[in-house]
Amino acid sequence: MAFEFATASQWRSILFLTLTCLVLFLPGFFTIPPVDRDEVRFAQATKQMVESGDFVDIRFQDDVRYKKPVGIYWMQAAALKTISALGVPRAQVRIWVYRLPSLIGAIGAVLLTYWTALAFVTRQGAVLAALMMASCVLLGVEARLAKTDAMLLLTVTAAMGAMARVYLSWQRGEDPAHPSWAPPAIFWTALAIGILLKGPLILMFVGLAMAALAILDRSAAWFWRMRPVWGLMWTLVLVLPWFVLIFLRAGETFFADSVGGDMLSKLGAQESHGAPPGLYLLLFWITFWPGAPLAGLAAPAVWRARREPGAQFLLAWLIPSWIVFEAVLTKLPHYVLPLYPAIAILTVGALERRVLSRSPWLLRGAAWWFAIPAFGAVLVIVGAIKAIHQPVFPAWPLFAVAMVFGLIAWWMFEDSRAERSLLNAVIAAALMAGATYGVVLPRLTTVFPSQEVARALRNVTCVGPKAAAAGFHEPSLVFMTDTSTLLTDGSGAADFLGQGSCRFALVEQRSERAFVQRAEAIGLRYNAPVRIEGYNISQGKAVSIAIFRSEGTE
Repeated sequence: MAFEFATASQWRSILFLTLTCLVLFLPGFFTIPPVDRDEVRFAQATKQMVESGDFVDIRFQDDVRYKKPVGIYWMQAAALKTISALGVPRAQVRIWVYRLPSLIGAIGAVLLTYWTALAFVTRQGAVLAALMMASCVLLGVEARLAKTDAMLLLTVTAAMGAMARVYLSWQRGEDPAHPSWAPPAIFWTALAIGILLKGPLILMFVGLAMAALAILDRSAAWFWRMRPVWGLMWTLVLVLPWFVLIFLRAGETFFADSVGGDMLSKLGAQESHGAPPGLYLLLFWITFWPGAPLAGLAAPAVWRARREPGAQFLLAWLIPSWIVFEAVLTKLPHYVLPLYPAIAILTVGALERRVLSRSPWLLRGAAWWFAIPAFGAVLVIVGAIKAIHQPVFPAWPLFAVAMVFGLIAWWMFEDSRAERSLLNAVIAAALMAGATYGVVLPRLTTVFPSQEVARALRNVTCVGPKAAAAGFHEPSLVFMTDTSTLLTDGSGAADFLGQGSCRFALVEQRSERAFVQRAEAIGLRYNAPVRIEGYNISQGKAVSIAIFRSEGTE
């Protein structure tokens, strides 16, 4: 069987997983336009860092952006510098450049899931756990967004994988004369990078797992094998310099905004993302597909084995942090992503032992392998028809074959071939990714109006065009046009247009009346507008953007 050949050695397994990740993550990576709002805020702040040469402060236009530390911005800036040095034209406005750290983070997280799983299961089992992560819906989304979450997943998985090796060694009673420095070095380095990426969040995952293990074992003696004194010193060496520099630059503002304004505010319903407990459990069946059916079937056996050292460690990684996320009012699907490797490894452990549940009501859940491609295909096609009035026929064969493989996965599981079911479901996931991200989303031009506005401004003949936007202030517009783009109202856009030639007013329909009234009041002469019709996905409403140009500007 091809799977046995691909996993016959360590290097074959790594190569197989890397190629699988590329097949799963690359469709749409280069062609999906900037997605408002978080992705573009990160990208624009990085773009300004490179433009200004200031790699300490974090800003979106003139406003400080202190919700997250500097880690992801440095990574994106390194990607931008590298791609620019390779001669790629207009690299600074190509969103895929800023997505490269997320792609690297997602692939790295899959490979680290494999490495972590090797401490618990066989090599083939570790590959299956990594495949669950590579093909899961949530990681597929995060791999294509220029945000922190894929890279945070990498750091958490690295830290927990290193910690697992030390903990399991202690549980087995091993006491080597010269313990390896490798796990502690990986642990503390991952911790430092995680802090630079998203502040103290990684400390919650690690700290709650340690606390749970200490309570269950009534001892935390194993932690001394992590070289905590040297490790803390190393972490501080990596983390403190930037925090000192930003404190000298901004005083307490950064810490007030990041800890108080961002992290602590999530205890309430931040940005209308509040939801009751249990939401993550409901979303899990979609966001962890295609591994979710097997995870449900493995749950009873995992609970029975909860006091075994391996299961105990993985459950300590999973359950305390999951409870915290369910209890916190602010809920976004990607918050629980760093817990998914633990679920994947627990699931494969039950699969290898052949102790998956045979409960009839759980077995019916295996139909999810077919249901998700079927429902997903209908949802995506109907959405495309509604958005662009086209049935996106090129995606239909991919969706159809994805449903076939989902059906095969369901049928094979009924015949007690869980591994083959999962492999067929992974193929279905790859086909779904190709259809959705590679074919449909890039064609939905109406939901990316900033791209159309930027294209219109690039086609002008005057030199150095300047723009002001009224009524449509999405971050993607600033990123796709220019950092100096003025965000104002209709009256301000008219004043801006009257200040010189080669100026453009981007006025959303709801602000046009104010624009026209002010233009008449100041005697502004302007050319007939070009109109861009679209849909603002951040606000959930249609938009119509008129591009006015000062008289005589072409």
